[in-house]
Amino acid sequence: MSSALLPDELVALARRVVEENRALGRTVTLAESCTGGLVAAALTEIPGSSAVLDRAFVTYSNAAKQQSIGVSADIIETFGAVSIASVWAMAQGALKHGSGDVAVAISGVAGPDGGSPTKPVGTVVFARALRGEESVHAEERLFEGLDRSGVRLQAALVALELLLP
Repeated sequence: MSSALLPDELVALARRVVEENRALGRTVTLAESCTGGLVAAALTEIPGSSAVLDRAFVTYSNAAKQQSIGVSADIIETFGAVSIASVWAMAQGALKHGSGDVAVAISGVAGPDGGSPTKPVGTVVFARALRGEESVHAEERLFEGLDRSGVRLQAALVALELLLP
């Protein structure tokens, strides 16, 4: 089934996320930065997604990360917005300010500008937190050789994978 709005691979993975989480009665909350709501858009392409998607925070600016989901200014100043520490705090904040059972957070440098020697364009960090559990899964990926849209698409795909049970 083709979607005129989003790439087929994104919609197909979103369908799996909705179906598998719905089967478990599990809801999801998102904290998106560099993806700008793309993960939420993919999920809402799927009929029945309202049974799974609790809410999505698009916290593109550092101020939004602080105000909407409670990321500490100290974390952002010390580690940067594109860091494991920041996405860990974003995922925890999404759980605290939402009612989902699982939260995924995404932050990155989509480009073409904004990269640095330690965080080049294509650097994206992810975190997944489960309500009631202390541990948070976090990882950093580098999507090299992609344009802005390519980085955002790959980041959204990884985020959806992290939402699979």
